[in-house]
Amino acid sequence: MPNKLNCWEFKNCGREPGGAKIVELGICPAAIDNTFDGLNRGKNAGRICWAVAGTFCGGKVQGTFAQKQSSCIICEFMQQVKAIEGINEFLYLKPGQEFKAHT
Repeated sequence: MPNKLNCWEFKNCGREPGGAKIVELGICPAAIDNTFDGLNRGKNAGRICWAVAGTFCGGKVQGTFAQKQSSCIICEFMQQVKAIEGINEFLYLKPGQEFKAHT
């Protein structure tokens, strides 16, 4: 089974807590947003970063989901998560959707 990397590990951006670029770029909200913890089997929002405003992609800090959606859809990381999780397990989490854990 492929390794389930979080976005900061896959992209090697250095914006995770303790990362090499937090002084320069700040801590990525995907790395610390625990409301998404476990989605797509990631740590915090590490495997659903496209749903979090303020992530760092393409050399710059990104805006809201609506503003970055088109670039996220073609992102290699998102495509990898989608392929690994499979059609029945992958969570895209559109704005306004509410995540409900399986009980």
